[in-house]
Amino acid sequence: MKLYFILLLIFLNFYSLKAQHIYPESIANEVKTALAYYPELANVPIEFKFKSKIKKSTMQAQPHFWSVFCGKSKRKYKVLISENFKIADTVYYTKNIPSKVLIGWLGHELGHVMDYQHRSSFNLIGFGLGYLFSEKAMKKAERSADTFAVIHGMEDYILATKNFILNEAGFPDIYINRIKRYYLSPEEIMLLVEEREEKARLSNLK
Repeated sequence: MKLYFILLLIFLNFYSLKAQHIYPESIANEVKTALAYYPELANVPIEFKFKSKIKKSTMQAQPHFWSVFCGKSKRKYKVLISENFKIADTVYYTKNIPSKVLIGWLGHELGHVMDYQHRSSFNLIGFGLGYLFSEKAMKKAERSADTFAVIHGMEDYILATKNFILNEAGFPDIYINRIKRYYLSPEEIMLLVEEREEKARLSNLK
């Protein structure tokens, strides 16, 4: 009987950890791959869900409203994913874009979650208002999310996503220019990679 309860506790604990992350089965592999680069988020509740339309964006990471007022350890997040996007007269379903590109997109959104996790409730509210009304704040937030992703080793995926948006997909110029204006460029990403590797090299010399 004692062994039974031990096994039950192990199972419930395992289930609880797995249940922290909820996602559609159609993108399960991509979500799991992106999350693997963020071990700090292993026990942070995050729900990935498709939405029919997201204004001016393909994905959007945000805290659940009431959890903004909770301590950092009790916050819950959601990553909204537009079900499709339109290029010219063709509609593309997000779940069908190249896997590496989707992983990069998700990695960027998880970079936002990492950013949120470092903020107090008061700071997070101010951050949200700044993002809505200030281009400077929006640019800082998007570049910070890219930076978190690169620091966590996701540069190949982030670069694949940027190449898809800037050169392959055929997005309208207005969207491409928005990406160029607010996000890290491929050149800036490679500089971050060099800085990360140099820090790692110096750390190994100590």
